[in-house]
Amino acid sequence: MTQTYKELLQQREALELAIAQARQNEIASAVAKVRELVAEYGLTAQDVFPGRASKAGVVKTVSKVAAKYRDASTGQTWTGRGKAPKWIDGKDRAPFVIA
Repeated sequence: MTQTYKELLQQREALELAIAQARQNEIASAVAKVRELVAEYGLTAQDVFPGRASKAGVVKTVSKVAAKYRDASTGQTWTGRGKAPKWIDGKDRAPFVIA
């Protein structure tokens, strides 16, 4: 017996719904099992995922970069990183270099 295109599409849609429902049921079961084990053994996120640092414990260090250029008339400085300030943009930078 040959099925029509529309019949096959309907079967695929019904199958996709059944797959999604089965996946949700299995995920719920797995999560419940994991929570039970975590509670039973008093596990922490670090115990389960040792390679990951918690966001609260991460301290990002910011290092200051020494200025490379100075505008003699205003005293403003620039590190040479990022967008150039207006006082040096498009000019020869050699006269502004901090020795």
